[in-house]
Amino acid sequence: MLTINKLMPQGRGLAPVLLKRAATVELDWDVRQKSRFDATDSLGRALGVFLPRGTVVRGGDVLVVEDGSLVRVIAAPQAVLRITHCTRHGTPFDLTRAAYHLGNRHVPIELQPDHLKIEPDHVLADMLRAMHLIVTQTEEGFEPEGGAYGGDGHGQGHGHAHAHGHGGHSHEAPAPHGHGTAHAHIHGHTQHHDHDHGHGHPGHSH
Repeated sequence: MLTINKLMPQGRGLAPVLLKRAATVELDWDVRQKSRFDATDSLGRALGVFLPRGTVVRGGDVLVVEDGSLVRVIAAPQAVLRITHCTRHGTPFDLTRAAYHLGNRHVPIELQPDHLKIEPDHVLADMLRAMHLIVTQTEEGFEPEGGAYGGDGHGQGHGHAHAHGHGGHSHEAPAPHGHGTAHAHIHGHTQHHDHDHGHGHPGHSH
């Protein structure tokens, strides 16, 4: 077994050609939030990973093996709930409200501009649907925010980059209106939402 005790966040400082040649390892979120685990890379090598306590491994990070070779981490697809707002009965702000309620429950959440992702939970799924959100179970890589867990030493590159320079930019809101004319959303809404909520709700004039 090869030992790994060094991680390079997002492979920063490495030449692209080295990253391209590196072996890869697919790890789901359950494994990547541990600082010590065993894995097998794309070359079939057994790896023993021993990182500083509290380290969280992200997709795109590079592990440095004791022999100097590199292993690029891929966030393995896993079962997640993808949450989007309903264009017929809600607004993009509904996602902000959902993130607030999920955060109050200390649920790991991946935040994206147009959707949220959480691990499967039928109780939370029902709560979100009652809030007029569309909840779809799918298989995707999962990269929840790291701040609340204290262990994400290097953080998510994309999470930090946006937090600092964009204060006061609230004019991203129109984007959801421009892409997708109601059709795609209505279909998704019908398939995954069962359309239970929308038509008889007081206050919904449409």
